Amino acid sequence: MRDVRTGPQRPVRTFSILARVVAAFALGVTGALSPAFAAPDASAPLAFAGAKSVSDIYKARDKRPLWLSQQGRQAALLIDMLENAELDGLQPGKYRTDALRSALRAAQSGNPKAVRRADMMLSEAFVDYVRDLRQPIDVGTIYVDRELRPSAPSPESILQAAAKAPSLELHVAQMGWMNPTYGALRNALSTSEISEAQHRQVKLNMERARELPAGSGRYIVVNSAAQRLFMYEDGQVVDSMRVVVGKPVYPTPMMAAYVRFANLNPYWYVPPDLAAERIAPNVVKQGVSYLDRLGYQVVSDFVDDPKIFDPSVIDWQAVADGRQKVLIRQQPGPHNSMGRIKFMFPNEQGIYLHDNPDRQLFEEASRLYSGGCVRLESAWRLSRWLFGRDLTWKDAGAEEKVPLEKPVPVYLTYMTAVPNGSDITFLDDVYGRDAARLAKAGETDALASAR
Repeated sequence: MRDVRTGPQRPVRTFSILARVVAAFALGVTGALSPAFAAPDASAPLAFAGAKSVSDIYKARDKRPLWLSQQGRQAALLIDMLENAELDGLQPGKYRTDALRSALRAAQSGNPKAVRRADMMLSEAFVDYVRDLRQPIDVGTIYVDRELRPSAPSPESILQAAAKAPSLELHVAQMGWMNPTYGALRNALSTSEISEAQHRQVKLNMERARELPAGSGRYIVVNSAAQRLFMYEDGQVVDSMRVVVGKPVYPTPMMAAYVRFANLNPYWYVPPDLAAERIAPNVVKQGVSYLDRLGYQVVSDFVDDPKIFDPSVIDWQAVADGRQKVLIRQQPGPHNSMGRIKFMFPNEQGIYLHDNPDRQLFEEASRLYSGGCVRLESAWRLSRWLFGRDLTWKDAGAEEKVPLEKPVPVYLTYMTAVPNGSDITFLDDVYGRDAARLAKAGETDALASAR
């Protein structure tokens, strides 16, 4: 295995920003709304079912206001957010914030017609903004399961979520329609502590965060830049672990897919380039006994019942030199590079999460050692979370498939600017993806100056 060490994983800069930003955000807009906005039926049940447009939704709820039916700064916060939509890569002019402020001033009179008009205008702008944000930007992610690609939600679902939020003001301030990472990074752009170079880096990561899920449910996030896996339930991290990810020459791709099953005592189907790099040189030095000792087989295909070839007839020096290609699989057992379990989200790239018997790698600060797959610090802990029970096998020497009753999404991402409690931490661009995107945008010196 090639020794790849990029130096310790270290934050470029970490600082507290989130609490101050929320406070500054609120101070930068108009004050609390007039009591004239409070409606006696503010707590009345919603009736959005079947509504298609914002106008339909308001008709279905008898034109009761949403934004102006309670005390709070939610309307002013929304307008301020729309006026700064360039932070999201959007055009603020689209949301007609001058007209929104004018309508809001007119509604201060308490006139029911003016209140209804302002409230509907706020909802229309809000729906447009949320739908624009939920459209993904092409950042190089492979969508193995296309239904995981973000798409614009319906006006009904957007306003239903806002109406059900315990606090509409917090829903807006925390961007409750996005993954929490996105809102935290956007807030970071509002503080003067962010340098211009870090500003660019945060915006790159905001683009990636737009692809992460919002709302409830269970899902897995693997951040290759941090070399760490996170398990989420209802928008909160419930567990995490260290992982080993791809070397810079074999970077772990950005990918979204469903984990559909686990393989106990799996075969390892060795990619041909890794067979040439890792296995063939050892066969040249030690002979074919090396293959027998570690359970390697030369096979005709990567299928369940392939033809097995005699390794002694192969020119292993040619394989090592890249002049001859062979297909190799490693049988289940204690030497198998997959360990005892791997989690499958079938994809053409041959990427999966798996156990790892090479335990010392997890003690490294920079864990860039794999051929692209993700090696888990505690595969059995992940299996218990996924399956809700301990998995056992019938035969330790035979591969066994265990279907997952309800597939769980996994997102392999690359976040080099991440929220860390009340801080934002900047990580090394280990795969050069930030530099490549900035170079494409003509900003080649941005990350260098961030350092």
